Amino acid sequence: MLRPGTSGLRIKSPDLLLAESGADLHGHGLRRSMGLFQLLCFGVGAIVGTGIFVGLSDTVAQAGPAVIVSFVLAAVTCVFTAFAFAELGGAIPVSGSSYSYAYATLGERTAFLVGWCLLLEYGVSVSAVAVGWGQYLNQLLGSLTGWQLPAALANPPGDGGIVNLPAVVVVLLAAVLLVRGIRESARATAAMAVLKLAVLALFCVIGFGAFHSGNLSPFAPEGLAGITSGASVAFFSYIGFDAITTAGEEVRNPRRNIPLAIMICIGVVTVLYCLVALAAIGALSAGEVAGRPAALSLIVDRVTHSNVGGAVIAFGAVVAIASVVLAVMYGQTRILMAMSRDGLVPRVFARVSPRTATPVANTWIVAVVFALPAAVVPLDVVMNLTTIGTLAIMAAVNVSLLVLRRTRPDLPRRFRVPLYPLSPLLGIVFCGYLIYGTGPATWLQFAGFLALGTVVYALYGRRHSRLARGGGDGPVPDGAGDFPGSRGSGEAAPGTGAADSGYVGSGSGDRPDRGGN
Repeated sequence: MLRPGTSGLRIKSPDLLLAESGADLHGHGLRRSMGLFQLLCFGVGAIVGTGIFVGLSDTVAQAGPAVIVSFVLAAVTCVFTAFAFAELGGAIPVSGSSYSYAYATLGERTAFLVGWCLLLEYGVSVSAVAVGWGQYLNQLLGSLTGWQLPAALANPPGDGGIVNLPAVVVVLLAAVLLVRGIRESARATAAMAVLKLAVLALFCVIGFGAFHSGNLSPFAPEGLAGITSGASVAFFSYIGFDAITTAGEEVRNPRRNIPLAIMICIGVVTVLYCLVALAAIGALSAGEVAGRPAALSLIVDRVTHSNVGGAVIAFGAVVAIASVVLAVMYGQTRILMAMSRDGLVPRVFARVSPRTATPVANTWIVAVVFALPAAVVPLDVVMNLTTIGTLAIMAAVNVSLLVLRRTRPDLPRRFRVPLYPLSPLLGIVFCGYLIYGTGPATWLQFAGFLALGTVVYALYGRRHSRLARGGGDGPVPDGAGDFPGSRGSGEAAPGTGAADSGYVGSGSGDRPDRGGN
């Protein structure tokens, strides 16, 4: 185990992560109010949105009718990593998700960079999703009223606009709901998840009703290269399943419910995406779908020869994309909260309101910061960068699983990755394969982003790290990691507790915060 005193390599034990979960620096805790159904709806809410409603046309442009294979390839990549998330999420059910897993296995510097990449996956993807929301909102307004927002206010610069006003509005509305409380947010997410699944099922019925097998030929006009590029684009459609693990401190019986929710969500979403893609290409040729905004509404309008069906699809997309903004913003605030508790980002992100049990200031800061790129950045720019950042995080999670199996085999696990160690190794390989498909320009952008993150860590994170100031004396409170519905989760192996990881608060007399509710 790496010693905590080694700058950038110090680790934080799972026991200490569990001990601190559920409370901010002032002792105000998050509430465990989400059951399995709410968590499933939250997962679907985080995944199904812009990637299928807007990004489908971009995937078709790369792969043609073989878009179905691209979705399957992206899903396979997610499945291997989903296994890793399911095991780690059940073993260390805290808000920090992949950031916390890296902190417990790969060291502080790597954990900070994982958290830095999560700004892409959660934060920047909010901007990308919000951009797509404006496209379908205009489609809906046009169908219902015959009036649309002018392009100058509905599109970002580079796409014929000045500022994307709808994108800003949906981000701010999500923030309003999030600060009211997790129970209210979970109910809204559940309602929206059920609605958008119903809308996509309706689309499949309409699309298969007008299916023409000739639209599938030629099946892969660009060959394997096109399928790979399409899979890299399609991967954006699956981003969000790992957000389930960010709810680790607000879920009842997390050791059971987190792994279950992850695996069920991946299975349902994969089948749904393949059906939607097949129905879309069968109803309208790949050439007509490729590059078209609001493609699903267009297909329904063409098939039904009416704008009523398209209006229904557009309404479903407006709801679906809004739910993604809500769920992903939730994940981002919880990641920042975990990093703030560790001192790697400013303390304001860790403050929890005693009235609503939500990080209010954190939520509003995230909303304002990420509403800005949503207003002015084209969708394709942020989609590519978000995809490569997420793939890098997933590769790190698979590595974290391999390390944690060696360093903490005693840690309670309700779910274990099948075919270990082949499964996480394949997860790393598939992530690398899709990273290759993003192209040299995206590689260079991502390298610059990581370099900037390294500088930020050196100038702020390393200097303010609470773990670095501890020196290795922080005890783990009794009952650390105990959750309703779990047994033995607070037990630590001899020699692997907080004394090995080290932690003392940033002020004199500080001690680790109390455990979760």
